[in-house]
Amino acid sequence: MTSPDFDSLELDDSIEKMIATMSAPGTDLAVTNKEIEGVSYRVFEKRESSLRDVYTSCSMHGAADFLVYEGERYSYAEGIQEAWNLAAMLKEKYGVKKGDRIALIMRNYPEWCISYIAATAMGAVIVPMNGWWTTEELKFALDDCGAHIVIADRERVERLTPLINQNKLQVIAVRCEGDQPVGVSHYKEVMADFTDQPAPDEGVSELDDAMILYTSGTTGHPKGAVSTHFAILSVIKTWTLVTLAGVAVQTQKKEKQGITPEANPPQPVMLVSVPLFHVTGCNAVFLISLPIGRKLILMHKWDPTRALQLIQDEKVTGFTGVPTMSWEIVSHPDVDEYDISSLVSLGSGGAPRPPEQVRLMTQKFPKSVPANGYGLTETNGMGAINSGTNYLIKPGSAGKPTYPLVEMKVVDESGEEQAQGERGEILIKSASNIRGYWNQPEKTGEDFVNGWLHTGDIGLMDEDGFLWIVDRLKEIVIRGGENISVTEVEQIIHQHPSVMEVACYGVPDERLGEALAATIMLVPGEHVSEEELREYIAAHLAAFKVPSHIAVQNEQLERGATGKIFKRGIREKTIARLGL
Repeated sequence: MTSPDFDSLELDDSIEKMIATMSAPGTDLAVTNKEIEGVSYRVFEKRESSLRDVYTSCSMHGAADFLVYEGERYSYAEGIQEAWNLAAMLKEKYGVKKGDRIALIMRNYPEWCISYIAATAMGAVIVPMNGWWTTEELKFALDDCGAHIVIADRERVERLTPLINQNKLQVIAVRCEGDQPVGVSHYKEVMADFTDQPAPDEGVSELDDAMILYTSGTTGHPKGAVSTHFAILSVIKTWTLVTLAGVAVQTQKKEKQGITPEANPPQPVMLVSVPLFHVTGCNAVFLISLPIGRKLILMHKWDPTRALQLIQDEKVTGFTGVPTMSWEIVSHPDVDEYDISSLVSLGSGGAPRPPEQVRLMTQKFPKSVPANGYGLTETNGMGAINSGTNYLIKPGSAGKPTYPLVEMKVVDESGEEQAQGERGEILIKSASNIRGYWNQPEKTGEDFVNGWLHTGDIGLMDEDGFLWIVDRLKEIVIRGGENISVTEVEQIIHQHPSVMEVACYGVPDERLGEALAATIMLVPGEHVSEEELREYIAAHLAAFKVPSHIAVQNEQLERGATGKIFKRGIREKTIARLGL
């Protein structure tokens, strides 16, 4: 197969048209309108009443592989049954009831997925927390959401130990060996008496809370984004529709070429390289795999060589990660030594992929369809998608709003919708949007107005309806897909007794997209090294929030005309100094 002639390509709307046909009135995936708290949303007319319905339908996949981790392998039947057993145990031994929050803090182990299914099926609210957080960061989130039951792995149990008595935690330890502190029980021990349990039936409705994901904010501490079953179901149903439409279009193209579609196509297989505690990993990788019976290959940690081996051994068909990951596969020096011909989808999210990478990837893997998406934790990852031919033509664009549920517009400061090509803030309204922030009604009211989420991202719509993101209102740095609140890091640095002033900001990074930088003015007469500052920050914040570049000075930070710290000017000088 030859690489495409990029100059001769034309925009392709075949999948968009197929989605419109498959979601038309009278179809199984028909879209209608539903009013929620005075706001009208586009919704699927026929939909499940809760996530439990999605899980129970997985029985149709039976003995097909569900979760693969190192030498372990769970079929769909085994994985769902283990989730029912866990739900029964949580109810009987821990007294978990509908609405209780359960914190989930671990690597991408099979137990992560099983715990998520168990908790949400029984009406509890799952709270996946960032596995890189420090004890201090974990304490904030546990206090904020009020979770007293935690399911965690060994590394996270160690960080939680100082909080067990203080927060009255009951910890279920996954993959831990030996004696544990009081309040910590081994997963296998508490599960020993629970086998062949029925599916929970707690009367969960679609507007009940299902999940809280913490998202970096502009005011320091992260905010708990609360998703209902309805919101998550909307994501799952949308991606099921998109997948079916894509298959239908490919089938039509093959038929025109005289190619007979396979009667029994192989099971789709996804390499899970991104953390499941992020919205991309949780929703776009894990949850949307359930209806289509996709096999999930879990990685202990990201390693491009190991990824190539797994793609070859497990016949991986799809891969989604931050742009750095897919590029490290494509550019791996030994890539030609592996049989990765099964790979047909190379997705990315969390950060834009450099345009030159898009075309080089297509030349290297002409069978693979590159794709990128734009979404937020607040939208459950839904927003826009750019894939296939369209991505090759417009590699710098985030794509078109995800049809049929997502509504998107670009507005000026007064809220007026902008004309094509005019910049403004991106607003998103969708049934997949969160219902608000946990215990923060004022912030919820600021960010969500008449159902529209004010994203804080600046963009424009071009003449073809494609979204281009050009700037940010929020002080957020996106490092390899991880959102870093500039304010949160500045607040920690300010607490150091030798620091007088600090400015944190993002600078370009070839591998990660962006890196965090800090310029610091010391208290007169004080002396502190960059390494000492990094150690201090690392004691309070996760490692990915520690600035990659630190400049220490005795002079006051540069000011603008209003007397405020001129962060843009400081950033430009740092970029010039570092040669970025």
